[in-house]
Amino acid sequence: MKKFIVVVLDGFGIGEMDDVSKCRPTDIGSNTCLHILEQRKDLILNNLEKIGLMNVLSKEVNGMKFSNTATWGKGKLTHFGADTFFGHQEIMGTRPKKPFTEPLKVKIDEIYKVLVKAGYKVRYSEGFSEKLLIVEEALTVADNIECDLGQAINITSALDIIPFKEVLKIGKLVREVVKVPRVITFGGKGITLDNILNAIEEKDGGFIGVNAPKSGVYDDGYECIHLGYGVDPQTQVTTILSENNIPVYLLGKVADVVINERGRSISMVDTKSVLERTIEIAKEINNGFICCNVQETDLAGHSENVDRYAEKLKIADSLIGELINTLKEEDILIVMADHGNDPTIGHSKHTREMVPLMITGKNIKTGVNIGERETLSDVGATVAEYFNVASPENGTSFLSKII
Repeated sequence: MKKFIVVVLDGFGIGEMDDVSKCRPTDIGSNTCLHILEQRKDLILNNLEKIGLMNVLSKEVNGMKFSNTATWGKGKLTHFGADTFFGHQEIMGTRPKKPFTEPLKVKIDEIYKVLVKAGYKVRYSEGFSEKLLIVEEALTVADNIECDLGQAINITSALDIIPFKEVLKIGKLVREVVKVPRVITFGGKGITLDNILNAIEEKDGGFIGVNAPKSGVYDDGYECIHLGYGVDPQTQVTTILSENNIPVYLLGKVADVVINERGRSISMVDTKSVLERTIEIAKEINNGFICCNVQETDLAGHSENVDRYAEKLKIADSLIGELINTLKEEDILIVMADHGNDPTIGHSKHTREMVPLMITGKNIKTGVNIGERETLSDVGATVAEYFNVASPENGTSFLSKII
């Protein structure tokens, strides 16, 4: 009986990838962790220090020292860009495929035909320059107008009219047609189709979508699942573990973005709540895989707010210390990130950075540097080997290096 726990400090990068000058020049010079520590000289992260944060940075900062007992490494991003959704798919063992950027209008007629063929009642919207789809008089298929245009298709639904399971079926059909990074299926209760239609907006470039906050979809009974391009849940470690009757718990943002049909997913945002619930589960179970995402660090990065980022790191550091104290003889904990989000770089978007890999446990070898891993999927592959199940489609296990 044993546990493998992964804590993802969302956006906590440790230095630019070597390809940023070619693919993301606005990220040149980014180092989320180092720059926050340099601007907040009072920020001491004792527990992260013990498990190798300075080792990862290759620099001692704010009086924090290299750890002789740490086991650590760095993870490279093989997904394109720097993205929470694709970062977590990569962690779970997906081999990233390059998606395309395009408006709904490119594929709207094809989507219409696929949905009608599947037996759904579908019509085009009226009264706007562009068109979106209305399905079962309960939901819309449209551009996501809240992220970078052309990056996602939103399926916005009134869950008093249509169950979320049916929304997800529709989303999967749309996913088969479009090649944008994400199809986001979501809905809420207490709203009508009119609420959704009254929130329609058009954007330059031929985009049309629903202003989700204006529609009220987030206000009551919100449910959401992201469907990514080229992502097959059957090849991910979460599904593989579940099929082998090994419990899987996802908490925080990861619960929204990773398919976990046979496990337990708990959507939360507050840093303290996410980590306290993770600690509770770690104490409750003797066997299983737990992954939690600390999202508020990423939100602070988007806000370009160093002080807020530092405060969330202090909370996380303290609770990670409590989580370490729950580890039993065979348990393993990895603290990592999914990309960077440097609040000092001069823009409010994610930064393409390598991520820390800080590994601890009672039976973990100490003083070991596992090097620069070529993909975040190495974590998923290590989890699979730890539980002696089939490997996910991507990644190379480093289990033999740490135990």
